[in-house]
Amino acid sequence: METANPYAPPRASVTDIAEERKEEHELAGAGVRLGAYLVDTVIFFLFIYVPILIGTILMATSQGDFTPAFLLIMLVGVVAWFWLTILFLARNGQTIAKKMLGIKAVRSDGSKASLGRLFWLRHVLSFVLSQTGIYFLIDVLFIFSESRQCLHDKIADTIVVVA
Repeated sequence: METANPYAPPRASVTDIAEERKEEHELAGAGVRLGAYLVDTVIFFLFIYVPILIGTILMATSQGDFTPAFLLIMLVGVVAWFWLTILFLARNGQTIAKKMLGIKAVRSDGSKASLGRLFWLRHVLSFVLSQTGIYFLIDVLFIFSESRQCLHDKIADTIVVVA
């Protein structure tokens, strides 16, 4: 009869790593990924910069102080973009554009990627690194590798597949 060893190291189960390889997925092509990136960029600008433009016009044409309304308009755009992005990522690993173009991000083993991995590693960290300027060019060039993984995919251990 075996008893538990009280001197053994503790064991934990990791839920973010798939125990078995999921079904094979077809990798999304570089063209459709580029298209999704461009559409997502346009959507981002619509949610963020259009409210800023509207607020700026209102401030320039008003006689009084329009600063609170300007800030509120900007905040509404930012919150709406974050809410929709997080909602789509949590549901199926897709941004708005990825949903429109029929692709999604999954873990490199084919399992579903967690919201934290998709949002923080693929989007937020990538945005912070892109402020250096050179990161964007390097990130995009990785899509032409055999694995079709951009640098942000490699960082987050994800791939983009046909949904």
